[in-house]
Amino acid sequence: MTLVAGVDSSTQSCKVVIRDAKTGALVRQGRAPHPDGTEVHPSHWWAALLRALEEAGGLADVAAVSVGGQQHGMVCLDESGNVVRDALLWNDTRSAQAATDLIAELGGPEAWATAVGSVPVASFTVTKLRWLAEHEPDNAARTAAVCLPHDWLTWRLAGALASGTFSPDAPTPPIDQLTTDRGDASGTGYWSPVTGTYRTDLLKLAFGAVPRLPRVLGPADAAFEGGTVLIAPGTGDNMAAALGVGARPGDVVVSLGTSGTVFAVAESPSADPTGAVAGFADATGRFLPLVCTLNAARVMDAAARIAGVGLDELSDLALQAPPGAGGLTLVPYLEGERTPNRPTATGSIHGLTLATSTPAHLARAAIEGMLCGLADALDALRMKPERVLLIGGAARSEAVRRIAPTIFGVPITVPPPAEYVANGAAHQAATLVTSPDWRSEQTETYEGDAVPEIRHRYARATTRIFD
Repeated sequence: MTLVAGVDSSTQSCKVVIRDAKTGALVRQGRAPHPDGTEVHPSHWWAALLRALEEAGGLADVAAVSVGGQQHGMVCLDESGNVVRDALLWNDTRSAQAATDLIAELGGPEAWATAVGSVPVASFTVTKLRWLAEHEPDNAARTAAVCLPHDWLTWRLAGALASGTFSPDAPTPPIDQLTTDRGDASGTGYWSPVTGTYRTDLLKLAFGAVPRLPRVLGPADAAFEGGTVLIAPGTGDNMAAALGVGARPGDVVVSLGTSGTVFAVAESPSADPTGAVAGFADATGRFLPLVCTLNAARVMDAAARIAGVGLDELSDLALQAPPGAGGLTLVPYLEGERTPNRPTATGSIHGLTLATSTPAHLARAAIEGMLCGLADALDALRMKPERVLLIGGAARSEAVRRIAPTIFGVPITVPPPAEYVANGAAHQAATLVTSPDWRSEQTETYEGDAVPEIRHRYARATTRIFD
């Protein structure tokens, strides 16, 4: 049996799966937490990866490994490969004004969409680099290379495998050996999915200089080939999830993790001048138009905290309330919002009456509000999907599964709970050593009558606040 490893280095934790390269059968796994916050020193990711690998039995018998990581994060390195400052994560919104400024400086949203397929928001690396140049010029001056979270971990793995040292202080390769892939590179704001090249002019516009950038690998390239373990290119978490769930052209995937994402596998690149749809590349050579919301599973966490219950109890409560929660509407912008682009927004509750002042109504309104934001994201893709696949931690909730068809207005296909980002990374690793034949597991389909009034009330609530 040939084994491969897949890593999911997400905002909240690091997960590792070890699978049979040919069949995809799970052999063992491990996980370790990440610290909270919107900025973190990358050493925490490396420490968590080491702990997760140890729990998963290590890489001694593994033929190849791949890292899927949270997108957009800004990792700055000096000439010696040392981290210049804590990494700013995708959900750090301090660069919102930088995004506004950059859009204007290039000539508007359409100019950005044409250049790189996406209009920058605070999540994108390019805006974080502008913020760094303006607010921390000394750190900007020390920055010799810029990479993304998955790039940095792949680079650290290469150093550990080359030296045979898996420890917090394992040696690192030179910074000119940094690599990335087209999927994750497409979320920086300075790499074009259309041309497959960096737009260093945009990087210079934002940062005032052009530091070293990771070499962009193709889907079948190896980032490291020394020793007995190959390292695959890796990719962003959404691209890895598409691989892990087996998404095909015509599918739309709704992923309910820390953030909410709605994405489709496409044969051609996209460029949305409204900025709602990010025109990403995927990990196979295709494209991944994507809409992202900042608020997904943690909306349910917040509602459970307010109600004083666990997530399973929250699900039970939500199903006790009527569709539409009796007129109670929750706008779930608890940490600002990315789509729509409202980085300083806060959440709000509408329609609160004596009758709706119950834990059940709150639970229902929280789940419906979260799903309304994602239904708006699906509309922004402007496509009629053949399947809508629901994945992510919040998809394990029975209430989410049953309420989703009433909000989206279409049947929902739910694959079994799994670590789809780590699985997708493992599948990518498997392609370096074999022709994987991983069978899809049994899915469930949920149907329900659409309740358009829920989305109408949600739209009215957001209009009253922001218009």
